[in-house]
Amino acid sequence: MNGDRIAELTLSSVTLPLKQAISDAKVLTGRQRPMTEVVFLFAEIRTQNGLAGLGFGYSKRAGGRAQFVHAADIAAELVGEDPSDIGRLWTKLVWAGASVGRGGVATQAIAAIDVGLWDLKAKRAGLPLAKLLGAYRDSVRCYDTSGGFLHESIDQVLDNADASRARGVDGIKIKVGHPSLAVDVARVRALREHLGDGVPLMVDANQQWDRHSARRAGRALGEFDLVWIEEPLDAYDAEGHAALARSLETPIASGEMLTSVAEHHELIRHRAVDVIQPDAPRMGGITQFQRLAAVAEQQHLTLAPHFAMELHVHLAAAYPLEPWVEHFDWLHPLFNERLTISDGRIHLSDRPGLGFTLSDQARAWTTDRVDIREGIR
Repeated sequence: MNGDRIAELTLSSVTLPLKQAISDAKVLTGRQRPMTEVVFLFAEIRTQNGLAGLGFGYSKRAGGRAQFVHAADIAAELVGEDPSDIGRLWTKLVWAGASVGRGGVATQAIAAIDVGLWDLKAKRAGLPLAKLLGAYRDSVRCYDTSGGFLHESIDQVLDNADASRARGVDGIKIKVGHPSLAVDVARVRALREHLGDGVPLMVDANQQWDRHSARRAGRALGEFDLVWIEEPLDAYDAEGHAALARSLETPIASGEMLTSVAEHHELIRHRAVDVIQPDAPRMGGITQFQRLAAVAEQQHLTLAPHFAMELHVHLAAAYPLEPWVEHFDWLHPLFNERLTISDGRIHLSDRPGLGFTLSDQARAWTTDRVDIREGIR
């Protein structure tokens, strides 16, 4: 026990508008509307001794309001607690909201708080989060996704790829899952020819193929030396992913949509993926991510966390096997600091904790806020 206690928490819901509406295969197949904003849940945790931690989670399209409300319902459980007891506190928060389960919105609401507690712990130690966790490297391979969506023409995708590589990002990921496989193949071929051999290239179908279509597409795309095919099937179809992985030479990646260690374990148990793609804010935070990472490393899986590079660069740096981190610049307006990218890698900063503080713009985009302290909410 370190003697310090959690004195108060501030939870904020922040809506980040996107510069343009985003469309992937889910939009083209009519399952979702174009994405125009991302809603973030920020947790600011302060202790009696004046230390502070910052954590965040997010929701694309629906769910942001639900995350905020659930977090506000359970956060008072932490007031007066030792902030170092992160595992115990995670379990306490799960049981505080046990009637709504241990996945989905329930754990996503906890994630923002959990990340804030880890940020606080690393700051107390005077270390970047990766160093606190036990870093294996000071930089991580990165690839860009934000320029490869299906709403953009292939010419624009090629220009976006050039711009990303000029900024120091090495790998490029393009969205597939177009209703016409011929269109997918033509776009991937154009990008591969533009990039040349040897440049890391990934594709992402966003769960839009059935088993037959995925096999057919995987074979058609096999000539392009892909690093992986991402989410070719429904995220929960572990058996289908396993059969596909056995039938193709191209590695299979998935996991970003799953919201618990148990759900990820189904993919691992079925040997369904070569690349595991957990998302810490979606699966309950750093505490749960680390539990999964230990299992993934035992199975010699490549780790490629989804989105939120500001957080995931730390978690990937602490993974024993060489990982990937997904580059998005969408979150830049939310923070005062930036990550350094060069030679195809995102570099850890020497700032303690996550190394980020909320910007004035993030404060301006706040749509709801609650302060929680002993006896006051």
